[in-house]
This record gives sequence, C-alpha cells and structure tokens, in this order.
Amino acid sequence: MDKKIKYILCAALMVCAVVAAQDKKTKKAKDNFESYSYVPAIESYEELVDQGYSEEDIFKNLGDANYQNANYSEAANWYSKLFAIEGATADADYMYRYAQSLKSSEEYEASNIWMQKYQAAKQADVRAKKIADNPDYLKRIENNSGRYDIKSLTLNSIASDFAPSFKGEQLVFSTARDSGTVSRKIHTWNNQPFTNLYAASVSANGDFGPVIKLSSLNKKTHETSAVFTKDGTTVYFTRNNSENGNFSRDADGVSRLKIYRANLQNGEWTNITELSFNGDNYSAAHPALSPDERKLYFASDMEGTIGASDIFVVDLNEDGSVGTPKNLGNIINTEARETFPFVTASNVLYFASDGHPGLGGLDVFATKIEDMSNLYVVNVGKSVNSEQDDFSFIINDETKKGFFASNRDGGLGSDDIYGFTETKEIDLTCNTLVEGIVKDEATGEPLEGAKVAILNGTSEVISETISGDNGTFTLEGDCREGDYQIVVSKDEYDDGNTVFKVVRANDTSGVEIALTRTLKRAAVGTDLVAFLALRPVYFDLDKAAIRPDASATMLKVIEYMNLFPDIKIQIQSHTDAKAGTGYNQRLSQRRADNTVTYLLANKMDASRVSAKGFGESKLANDCVDWTKCTPEKNEENRRSEFIVVE
Repeated sequence: MDKKIKYILCAALMVCAVVAAQDKKTKKAKDNFESYSYVPAIESYEELVDQGYSEEDIFKNLGDANYQNANYSEAANWYSKLFAIEGATADADYMYRYAQSLKSSEEYEASNIWMQKYQAAKQADVRAKKIADNPDYLKRIENNSGRYDIKSLTLNSIASDFAPSFKGEQLVFSTARDSGTVSRKIHTWNNQPFTNLYAASVSANGDFGPVIKLSSLNKKTHETSAVFTKDGTTVYFTRNNSENGNFSRDADGVSRLKIYRANLQNGEWTNITELSFNGDNYSAAHPALSPDERKLYFASDMEGTIGASDIFVVDLNEDGSVGTPKNLGNIINTEARETFPFVTASNVLYFASDGHPGLGGLDVFATKIEDMSNLYVVNVGKSVNSEQDDFSFIINDETKKGFFASNRDGGLGSDDIYGFTETKEIDLTCNTLVEGIVKDEATGEPLEGAKVAILNGTSEVISETISGDNGTFTLEGDCREGDYQIVVSKDEYDDGNTVFKVVRANDTSGVEIALTRTLKRAAVGTDLVAFLALRPVYFDLDKAAIRPDASATMLKVIEYMNLFPDIKIQIQSHTDAKAGTGYNQRLSQRRADNTVTYLLANKMDASRVSAKGFGESKLANDCVDWTKCTPEKNEENRRSEFIVVE
C-alpha cells in the first residue's frame, strides 16, 4: 500500500512539474508578446505548439505577433488554426486581421469570406462601413493602377531601409544597416538592429552619392522618420523615449516613440528637444510638415485614437511652442493602423493604412486636405501598392518623382526603398453619380429635354444636365454628406423637385421625378386632347358609341374646362374612308352628339359645348383608300376632337 501511494505521489509531482514548466513557458511568451518583443514571443509560442499545446491564446498571439512583423502568410496560418478551434471566442478583430493576411497571399476569395464575417460581427466599425461602401474596391484599385514607374535603389542594404524624406538635394532615410548586431542593440519587435538616420545625395538623373550617417542625430535608440524645413535648418524626427541617449521605458517595460526637433548650427544638429505633446504612455511618430510649415502631421496612439494608430495634426506656433493635437477623424482614420503621413505642396495627404480597403498589409492612400469637411480617400493603386506592406510615400509635386518603402518580394532587405516617377496624376476629385428619369405625371411617358440640376444645402448649383430621349439623366454630385435637391424644369410643365441624401459618398440611383403639365389657357383652334397630352377618343368601326377607354380623357377635359370657365369647345368628330360620303357624314354627327351627351352627363354646362360631324373630309393621315391601311391607321381617323372656339 505504501509503495502504491509513493507511485501516485511521484506521478502527481511529475504532472505538477510539467504544468509548472508549461506555465513558466507560457508566461515568458506572454510577457514578450505584451512588451512588443514579438520575435522571442513567436519562438516561445512555437515551442509550446511543438510540444502539443493548442490553446486559443497561443494561436491568437502567434497570429498577431506575425501580423505585426508583416509575416502575413505565417499570420494567416495561425489565425486559421485559431478559427478551427470549436467554440473559439476570438474577437471580430481577429477575423479582420485574418482576412488582411489572406489578401497578402492573394487569396482574395477566402479573404472576402472572412471580411464578410467581420462585417456581420462589427457593422458599426469604421472599417466595416468602408468595406460595405466599396464592394468593388479591387476594381477601383485596378482603375488607379499603372500610374507609376518604379525602380529599386542602389542605396538599399540587406537590413531594413525605409522612411525616405527630402532634404534639398539629399535623400534622408532610416536604416538598420550597421548599427550593430550584439544583443543589446537588437530590437526584439522584429529582430532587426536599431535604426539610424542616414543621407545620400541625389543627382539630376537619379544616381546616389555615398551614404553617410547623420551622427549628431543618432543615439543608442531608434531614430527614424525625419522631415526637414525648406531652408534645411530645422528637423523633426522620431526617436524612442530616451534618457541620456539610452532607452527609457514605461511601467509595462515598453520604450515608446516620441517626436523631437533639432536645429542645424555649424553643420551639426543641436538643441534636440522633444515636442510637448509627447507622452510616456503612448507613441507619437513619423512627422510631416504642411506646405506653409505651420502644421505638423504625425501618427500616434494617444488618447482619442480610433484605432491602433491614427493620423493627428498640431499647430506649430511662431514662438516655437506647439498647439493641442487634433485627430483627423474617421474618414481618414480607422480602427486599424494609419501611419507615415506626408503632405505635398498642393495639400495632398498621403498615408499608409491597413484599415481602408486595399491589396493586403499596409497600402498607400491619398486625400486632399484643403477642405477637411469634404474628404475623399483613394488607394493609389499598383505598382506602389502590393500584397505586402507599402508605406512612407513621399513625392515632389513639381518633378513628379518620389520614394516609398516596401517589404514586397524581390527586395534586398526586409524593407527596401523604391524610387518612382508618377506618369499620370491621381484623380482625387470625389463625385457621386446621381441617376434617374423625368416623366409626365399624367401619362407616365418619359420627358426628353428637361433641365435637371443638383442644388446643395445653400441652393448652390453643383451640376446640371438635360434629360435624354428616354427621359433619363446622369449627374455628378458632391461627396459632402448631407441633403441635396434635384430640381427639374421644362417648357409647358410646372417645375418638379425631390430631395436625396449623400452618405459616405455613395451613388444615388432610381430617382424618378414626375412633372405636371402647366395649366395654361388654350388658344382658339386648339384641340384639348393634344394640348393636355391625353389619349385620343377613338371609335370602333361603323360605331358611334363611346368606348370605355375614352372616359378618362373626357373627364380630364371637363376638369380642365372647370379651371377656365369661359372656354367653349366644339366637338368635331370624324370617320375613316370606308363607307360613302353621306353615310360617313351622318355617322360622324352621331359620334359628335354622343360625345356631347357624355360630357353633359358628367356635369358639363350645355352652353359651353356644341357638336359637328365632318365625315371623312378631315382625315388624320393619308388613308384615303382604307384598304391600303392597317386597322390601327384607319382607327386614327375614327375620332372626336375637342376644339376651343372661344
């Protein structure tokens, strides 16, 4: 018995030891993940998987760690294992990242399935709305593609090269090429050496001079993403939170990013100071200047951020102080990553995002920012954008030349800088299409030649056109959200209008506007049937009885005459040419009398109407020989007309 108890105790101790070892490994992996040390976290989690562990959190964190390191195929692999777990409790954001990762492997069909699941789970999400509003986003991207000639640059290294910026005739960029490979200088996020700022001169034909290190800006931390004033004497750049040139970490052990400013004096960068809006518990990075250099755009996850990182703007005051940062809002920012802003001389904002519909990973997008109330974000298309991360886009408005970074296949390092020439300017004009038809209210017939105009809330005409021969029209409307009015006018008709709403730049179709014919006084000699665009009053062959289909026309005539009580009419009735002249004369008179009788029975004043038959003397067409005409053509002659005589 004692021996058996010993075995049980030994087995229990072994189980406890195994559980303790797993807990230790899990804690180590989790600690690395939560401190953004993704490479060691991946290694620890994969070791646990190799040992047979398959907990939901392991797959979640493996997917996210690879996603943040732009290893999208690996991320997709781990997300697929996560969602294969029966009853997995993964948040919808994992669906989004899974869909994005699948895009980067060009698995668009599978990506669309998971994106639809994400939309269903998070309908109020900014990203979900943008996807719902752009079901044909791949077609739109394709339409914007092919506008750039790109080339790899000789200044790239086998490490990471990114964040290009203009400085006169130099290109300044961030690189990890020679900052050392000892453990204390390896960044655990991606296992790359710390980055420093370098520069190279650029000749007119695009050749680069020697690459030199900007020593006076670089310390033992990350330095990246610089932007220079036009005179080259002031720089804003990104650096890890530091103290005496060394890393400074927050309570979670994370060294956040901050934006610094420096001045050039005697060839050296001095007075390096951090901007006042920086914080120790969030990051601010990737500065960009407005054309007048009075505003600074940057990316941050500070309070008020919609997603993982947003684009903000802050005023740069003349005394050197800075204002309060403002979030650019949810037309630009999403719940995902918006980062690496750049503003052109013509106030076009370029930025990288994995929250707007794209090809996979980070894509480059553009929008005009002169009017922040009327933003329209456009994916710049291939070949700048790819299935991988494409970011830190800059362009010279005058030369149409620029640079961007990408981790696409075929590069020399983990991130490479590419040069490009823009061969066709991007169209950033936002126009919504408004389509509809103009009809006659009484007959339902389409109306050609109607003037159609769109008016905004201040009654300003946005666009106008003329309806076609089928009554249809197509107009280019405004993208600004709000109520708009379509106003339609046409001779002999009262003006018509309708109101429609623009939401998230959606097109508007199926607009139908019915115009009422203007009730003018008919001149003497006018046939009211033609004047009011009514259906003719026809008679059957050799008959004088009023047909049922004539009722609506005659009631409309009475209605019109009630509006003009002094108008008098004569009913002029006719026959076809089939019978003899005398017979047709008598038949036409009976038709005229019966028409008058019908009008009187419907409360027409007898003093206002008279009757006269004309037989076959006033044919409506050339059917003198009735045998040579169709029944329909002969019917046109068997009619009553309502002629104004006073």
